[in-house]
Amino acid sequence: MISIDYQNRQPIYEQIVERFQTLIMKGVLQPDAQMPSVRSLAMELSINPNTIQKAYAVLEQQGYIYPVKGRGNFVADCSVLIENRKKAVREELEGLVQQGKEAGLSKEDCIRIVEACWEEGGSI
Repeated sequence: MISIDYQNRQPIYEQIVERFQTLIMKGVLQPDAQMPSVRSLAMELSINPNTIQKAYAVLEQQGYIYPVKGRGNFVADCSVLIENRKKAVREELEGLVQQGKEAGLSKEDCIRIVEACWEEGGSI
């Protein structure tokens, strides 16, 4: 379901949080879908279950998942989170476009940069 870069300096639990946030934001994991159990995901990734538990605690705190006693963790309805995230990205892009205009970038340059970044995070 997710992959971890063990060579990355970023803590493993943070990588897990980011991967699940992305899956939830993109709609791959739908509201009320059951998350993998802590034990099964720990075995799949060959890491300590406490690391998974820490990641799940962060996801719960941020509103991405919710626990059901005796049943596990489930994806929360994140429509508000998704809209807030889109709004924040939109505002950030608007600021970057303004900075680009002030730096002398043309509209075509900005579009080319966005298109290059859109294609698998390609470099400019």
